[in-house]
Amino acid sequence: MAQQQSAGRTSAPRRTVLAGARIARPHGVVDSGRITVEGTRIAGIHSRDLDRVPEAGDASAAAETVVELPGHLIVPGFVDLHVHGGGGGSFSSADPEECLKAIGTHRRHGTTSMLASTVTGELGDLARQAAVLAELVQQGDLAGIHFEGPFISPHRCGAHQPELLRDPDPADVRKLVDAAHGAAKMMTVAPELDGGLDSVRLLADAGVIAAIGHTDSTYDATRRAIDAGATVATHLFNAMPALGHRAPGPVAALLEDERITVELIDDGTHLHPAVLQMAFREAGSERVAFITDAMGAAGMTDGLYPLGPMRVEVKDGVARISEGPTAGSIAGSTLTLDRVFQRAVTVDGLTIDQAVQSLSATPARLLGIDDRTGSLQVGKDADLVVLDAAYEPVGVMRRGEWLVRPQGV
Repeated sequence: MAQQQSAGRTSAPRRTVLAGARIARPHGVVDSGRITVEGTRIAGIHSRDLDRVPEAGDASAAAETVVELPGHLIVPGFVDLHVHGGGGGSFSSADPEECLKAIGTHRRHGTTSMLASTVTGELGDLARQAAVLAELVQQGDLAGIHFEGPFISPHRCGAHQPELLRDPDPADVRKLVDAAHGAAKMMTVAPELDGGLDSVRLLADAGVIAAIGHTDSTYDATRRAIDAGATVATHLFNAMPALGHRAPGPVAALLEDERITVELIDDGTHLHPAVLQMAFREAGSERVAFITDAMGAAGMTDGLYPLGPMRVEVKDGVARISEGPTAGSIAGSTLTLDRVFQRAVTVDGLTIDQAVQSLSATPARLLGIDDRTGSLQVGKDADLVVLDAAYEPVGVMRRGEWLVRPQGV
């Protein structure tokens, strides 16, 4: 990644002006734009770089830093609904420092808001992990917690340990939600299991996103779960029955319903490009949220890594379970969302507007944080990514602070 990382977080000056770049606005990309940041917020956006730049000796010059960015693109900070770790750190560790390592890795790649996803484990272990993650949510380091497992199908367990899976008893679901002390934002459930529909209703009533995933559900059972309150498809296509012409299964039900936001993993391994494009045509950028599903190896080299209670081998950037009954199963990804943006516009043929919508605006709306992030608008948090002509990140700002400084700043 062609960028210069700052030695530490440095508070932005009273006013920072980013000038001369293309800017991805909610209604299209504007050329030679200008963004003014004051404190933690976006104070002004101009579609053309017409503002006067303070001259040396000007009374306002001392209070204003101008960063010239011709040939660059500024997009909103990315929002990841589904990430297990990165930089060698895992959110399942119950170690705050390890969690912060994972957060820092993804932030440096442009993800300014994220949910911490857990991996199937004993309920007591998950409750302890939730307590640690809840503190990070309260500190503003995370946007919430996503429980992926243990209430998922043993027939579609993927990289989850089969013997730790259980039916979604609403009482157990409530225990995990309560253990998060208000920080639970999403839980993945296989709705066909005993207690599945009741648990979906419980989650919806509690204000927690009920996601359908790791499921062996039929088309009709999936429709019932949507009517019960489910609103997300956990990594659509992966860990669920394939779309069939006589048995359409969950994929068809999830794609066709406008109430559902579908997660997609765009790494070239989890989904064939034609399948991704089909899903995008059906759901549109307003209902697609690109995710990483990243584990601890994101931002790292090939090797062996933990994923909850399991071991994962990463080879050529692809993570697979290395032992046990699920050996060989894909175990999340090593993605960061900057790579997803780059692939979306250079390989998949999406427009910048579409990519920005699915990487920032759509997931921010789903999480209910779109009043402060997810798009570049006056009054919102100054969460943004500066990309060069090859769509490589060269600058990352979160709430007005440079996490990665553009060259020369």
